[in-house]
Amino acid sequence: MESVTSATGEHGIPVCHVVTPVGMMGYGFDEKLTETALESLVATGTPTAIILDSGSTDSGPEKLALGVTTCPRSSYYRDLSKLLKLVYAFHVPLIFSSAGGDGSDDHVREISQIIEEIVLEKGNEHYRFQIIAIFAGIDKAIVMDRLRKGSITGCGKFVPPLTETDIENATTIVSQLGPEPFLDAMEANPDFDVIVGGRAYDPAPYVAYAAHLMKSQLANASSKEKATIFGSLQHMGKIMECGGLCSDPKSYGAVATVYDNGTFDIVPTLPTSRCTPLSVAAHTLYEKSRPDLLYGPGGWLDLTKSTYEQMSDGRTVRVSGSTFHFSEDNALPYQLKLEAATIVGYRSMYMGTIRDPIADMFNAGILVRQIDPLLEQVRSYITAQHPDISDWDIHWHIHGKDELGKVANDIFLVGEVLASTQAQAKAIASTARVGTMHGSYEGQKATSGNFGFGIGGKVEIDLGPCAKFSVYHLMDLKEGEKHLFLPGNEQAASKTRSEAPGVRILHTVSTIGRGENMSTPRPVSNTTKKEKPLGDLVHPEGSQTKTTPQAPPNKTSENQPAPSVLGDIARVLRSKNSGPYEITLDAMFETEATYQSIKKSSLLSEESVATALGVSRDHIVWCGFFDPARAFKVTIPRIRGGKLVSAGGFMEDDVHGSQQHLELYNMKLPDELLAQLAT
Repeated sequence: MESVTSATGEHGIPVCHVVTPVGMMGYGFDEKLTETALESLVATGTPTAIILDSGSTDSGPEKLALGVTTCPRSSYYRDLSKLLKLVYAFHVPLIFSSAGGDGSDDHVREISQIIEEIVLEKGNEHYRFQIIAIFAGIDKAIVMDRLRKGSITGCGKFVPPLTETDIENATTIVSQLGPEPFLDAMEANPDFDVIVGGRAYDPAPYVAYAAHLMKSQLANASSKEKATIFGSLQHMGKIMECGGLCSDPKSYGAVATVYDNGTFDIVPTLPTSRCTPLSVAAHTLYEKSRPDLLYGPGGWLDLTKSTYEQMSDGRTVRVSGSTFHFSEDNALPYQLKLEAATIVGYRSMYMGTIRDPIADMFNAGILVRQIDPLLEQVRSYITAQHPDISDWDIHWHIHGKDELGKVANDIFLVGEVLASTQAQAKAIASTARVGTMHGSYEGQKATSGNFGFGIGGKVEIDLGPCAKFSVYHLMDLKEGEKHLFLPGNEQAASKTRSEAPGVRILHTVSTIGRGENMSTPRPVSNTTKKEKPLGDLVHPEGSQTKTTPQAPPNKTSENQPAPSVLGDIARVLRSKNSGPYEITLDAMFETEATYQSIKKSSLLSEESVATALGVSRDHIVWCGFFDPARAFKVTIPRIRGGKLVSAGGFMEDDVHGSQQHLELYNMKLPDELLAQLAT
């Protein structure tokens, strides 16, 4: 394969292509786009794999606490049917992690069972795959032992200390695996077709696949060369695990090509989408507490010197300059992140509307203005009616009460109850509904009832068990434990674990199907065929133009009002959870002039941002600017009702954290900044 020239002028040889059809297995994807990409990539002779993520803590703690999958079983069956078809057609491996959403051992088994059902389905008699299953479950006894030895710390400033009760009450505990167990399994079974991974750090399978192909090079590399190569692989995995989210407009999937000199190219699979240096650099901020140093198993990714270059096809971006700092090189222990959740009670809810046509002197509904004391009256009514129920709580979601500073006449109310049993929760919710319906207030005229309820014919709704995250901590590994995997069957592994306690990551291997053996040697990069630019290679008809569109001028048109708040001048302004305990907010700007004006002003100081978000400066986890993406980022703990909380659980209304940016959006632009922007 002819070498390519990186942004730094160094030549590199392609190591592998990676295709990610979608950012999350189970969400669905365009099979034709993935097929088109694979058809061109496999023909180059460079090793190619389908790699994707299947899990996250984004959807809350219920998956870990209740043992349910993120998506319905039918969604995994649909996506895996498409993926296995591609594996067979193009003779490429399929690797995915965090099976079922939480990556628990039970979900690794369940997803493996789905694969077996598909392979044995009528019409698939030609299938025959070697399947590796990697389990990420961690024994509670090991976690308890490490806690007592002081080897466990919170994953973040605002994560509460782990207790023995947290460990005991956890339904199951999973570890967020690094690339080592995947790499070990690949090297022990190089003819694998599918890897079903348990809970893992999102970039881990991407890093492992490329490192597996670079084994000889890495064995002879210097420390500096390893830092460069692993920096490239980690950065590539960080971007690719979200599919085409790094492109504009967002694509389903993306393709990456990794080179042996520590650079990689990335392009979306959607032909009408393109990656730009700005869109790729901007993805570095996504759902991370800070944009420059990203911590994970075995060390941290340093992006302070990363560069992003637009390639000639107008759709591909080349990334270089990323570095990985290994924990062991800095006299630090290798750490695994542990995750677990527990059930804290049962929930019921009631919901409905309050329509209040009677306006007071402030032109607002008088009941709406008195809603807080009315609901406290409801709480007292519950206490009086249920002296036999001691362990309960109730709070209300109130939508429309204060919209743009004005008190409304119509509001939507959701009462949420938490109690020790489902029956108790329903009883409390029923009493609360009655109290809301018939509570009196000053100026009342609608004596037949205050509250329109029964939406969908339901008066009260049982929500089932309520969960919360209880373990989100870092555990130090002992010397050598990161490579102590156990190939074989689960029964034998259990015996080995009991005889030699410690962290042991099990992987099992099985061959499924009645077709011909697929385990013939895969292609290696030995062709002299000149490779096209990645964008043209992935989807030739998608590259209609080779020119980079210019950013629109930063001025106000005649039909557009003059900017007044930050959201008016930001190209992107968003919020997102950064793990269960933090919310991170990003603002990105279209032009360098606008960005520099914002950066030089005092608008986004730590103090002003804390004030806007309603938190103290002590609650700022990270705050600063990131030049490669023309971006500002601030990260704060998740706070609800004035208390530090984790995502999901009782009274959650934005587990994803994607609707927490309004206060940042509405920050007023100072006059001096407006004057600069006008010029």
